[in-house]
Amino acid sequence: MEKHGALHGIRVIELGQLIAGPFCGQLLGDMGAEVIKVEPPGAGDPMRQWGRGDDKLWWEVVARNKQTVSANLRVPGGQALVRRLAETADILIENFKPGTMEKWGLGPDDLHALNPRLIIVRVSGYGQSGPYSGRAGFGGIGEAMGGWRYIVGDPDRPPSRMGISIGDSLAATYGCMGALAALHARERTGRGQVVDSALYEAVLQVMESLVPEYEVSGYIRERSGSVLPGIAPSNVYPCSDGEFLIGGNQDAVFGRLCTAMGRPELASDARYATHIARGAHQVELDALIAEWTSARTVAEVEAAMLEYSVPAGTIFRAPEMLADPHFAAREALVPVETERWGRIHMQNCFPKLSDTPGSIRTPASATVGRDNQAVYGALGIAADEIAQMTADGII
Repeated sequence: MEKHGALHGIRVIELGQLIAGPFCGQLLGDMGAEVIKVEPPGAGDPMRQWGRGDDKLWWEVVARNKQTVSANLRVPGGQALVRRLAETADILIENFKPGTMEKWGLGPDDLHALNPRLIIVRVSGYGQSGPYSGRAGFGGIGEAMGGWRYIVGDPDRPPSRMGISIGDSLAATYGCMGALAALHARERTGRGQVVDSALYEAVLQVMESLVPEYEVSGYIRERSGSVLPGIAPSNVYPCSDGEFLIGGNQDAVFGRLCTAMGRPELASDARYATHIARGAHQVELDALIAEWTSARTVAEVEAAMLEYSVPAGTIFRAPEMLADPHFAAREALVPVETERWGRIHMQNCFPKLSDTPGSIRTPASATVGRDNQAVYGALGIAADEIAQMTADGII
């Protein structure tokens, strides 16, 4: 029997642009939902032009498993199309500046009047309420306000960016999680609701005990580079041909690391024998380990760590991921036939569900409005009317 994704039968309308809204839609689509992405006519979502290197490929990941239609939300005709789509949907995603949807006549009150069961995911910088709600807010701003940026990087340099758009991705993930919770609640109440996912709050949620640490003891976390302060050894160490990550901070594990290094006596040395002692002597302990690793290759250090069961690993880039047997065995990367680039590999659908796994069923659209005829036709809109809306710039 053919297995469908867990969200098979759920229809999602995605109005968002750039990262947070589209990533929320990607997550729902990966889990089997039918996602209809609405783009502005013409250039479409700016994500089509995003990515690194000469060729911009982010769109191929974030727009998979989606039908794409075009609609100009700034004109009444486009707004009317969204209302008709919303009547048929279970979830609607938007990440415009708060107040924009209301200005277009597409706010929650308007949409719930048409479809009381609709779940509306609203992703924004500061949330839908509060004194900052009207401010423009991108992911980096949310990372700064949520506490992330201040603690990332080396202590003698300004705060660093992580290297990916983590604030947007977290807000999208919490938006997706909220939508799933709202679907469950709808089973009991029969009603949809608004999911308000703020960038800064999504970041704040993963900040561990940062706030109570300050409130109780006055401790403020600072940037610490590659180390975890007071947790040793746990660092990236130099080898003769690269770098290697070792996490040997638990007592028994540290003892095995010392044996692997040919220095078993370090495990009983008063400076390193306990968790507290190792934290207090973190710098000199890291220097001892670095002296040992720097005289060996990555492969030699990895073999020693495997032999003595010490948590450790190489630093992966895309080439290492594509060549790695574990990635292959778990199908962490899968080939996808794209409309524009042919066959390319991208991350699979996670997490893995045993009975209703996610899958990549549809490649990203190479053209804006690829599915206008199919989607709008299914609403009962005739082909000549679709053609006229195209000519009028509505779609």
